[in-house]
Amino acid sequence: MAGIRERWCEPFVGRLGEFSPMPLNVKIGAIACAASLLLVSSIAAEETQGIVKSKPAAGPYVEIDGGFMVPYEFTIPGTPTKLAMVPIPGGTHVMGTGDAAYNVVIEPFWMAQTETTWAQYQEYMKLHNQFRQFNATGIRRVTAENKIDAVTAPTPIYEISAIYEEGKVDPQQAVVTVTQYAAMQFSKWLSGVTGRQYRLPSEAEWEHAALGGTAGPYSFADVDKIGDYAWFASKTGDVQPRVGQKLPNPFGLYDMHGGVWEWVLDAYRETPPEAWAGKTLTADEAIQWSAEPYPLCTKGGSWNDAADDCKVTAKLGSNDLDWKDQEANIPQSPCWFTSYPAHCVGFRVMCPLRTVPKADMAKYWEARSEDLKQDVYDQIRGGRGVEGLVDETLPDAIERTKQK
Repeated sequence: MAGIRERWCEPFVGRLGEFSPMPLNVKIGAIACAASLLLVSSIAAEETQGIVKSKPAAGPYVEIDGGFMVPYEFTIPGTPTKLAMVPIPGGTHVMGTGDAAYNVVIEPFWMAQTETTWAQYQEYMKLHNQFRQFNATGIRRVTAENKIDAVTAPTPIYEISAIYEEGKVDPQQAVVTVTQYAAMQFSKWLSGVTGRQYRLPSEAEWEHAALGGTAGPYSFADVDKIGDYAWFASKTGDVQPRVGQKLPNPFGLYDMHGGVWEWVLDAYRETPPEAWAGKTLTADEAIQWSAEPYPLCTKGGSWNDAADDCKVTAKLGSNDLDWKDQEANIPQSPCWFTSYPAHCVGFRVMCPLRTVPKADMAKYWEARSEDLKQDVYDQIRGGRGVEGLVDETLPDAIERTKQK
């Protein structure tokens, strides 16, 4: 990759739906620069959503060879719901502290402006019945040859009142109680129907985006103003808030502090690997993959946690035994948790600038634990789970079934 250039751009200031340009000097690593350091990538800009050839007159951007990454919004194909993405500049992010610290080189990417909402996730949940209809009529069958394009649809929620006392969800609240596997499969569905690669961020990518070019431990300088940026325990009245109601960080991301804990790709580890101390790794090399079903890593705190737990470095490890202790089915659902603190766990997606072969995306989308793989298999074999193909033809196929 080429070097870093210093550039001014305009960060987001205001609640969701508002924008006001305001220059803001920040520091990423040891390099003093503008609010968004611009990593000039070796990737040529192409005609694609989120990339323009001319420098924007206003608003955030990230310069790449031949163009500029900019925010974009799209309607998820086959649904009425939209998803907004904002560009995140690349750079070098320090993970850990003291002698255990190591550097992670991060390429530019886009990240969802907010956590995934129930409105977005419920469209994905509809695949459960749609795939059953396909299977009943013998169309779009999953085979060994096309399984690379298949996802496991989440089963319906057993008892929504276990999450929300009123027995229904607010479409603009962040989806919660989803497993990391379900979040990964959601990103695979999104990738399939859009033809573009989406996935969960790694822990290093998430922290880099959450800091927004600041030194931390929050993305804002005055800790006393945390209530302007984050939903946390003393600010919510024990009610999960909607997304995007507080101020965003300098990159334009909402609810990176508080809101809900957000899944990343990594296993949960209390301390960095000793072998990485003092080294510089790529973002992919720095992912701490897990072959076990838990503990897996979530980041950023939630609306039900103390302000100190909403720092960028804050993390929470999953525990399937505790988080599924009200699950009556055997095997237990690979897609849902039932118990606190999973009621405060959700996710958001990212979109890398650099695409990779589809086969290489499997590690970002599929189960790695042998126990989890078995649970998925048993669910499908037992008739409670269902899988189906996701690609750009899926929305039309669904529409044709509705017309019959």
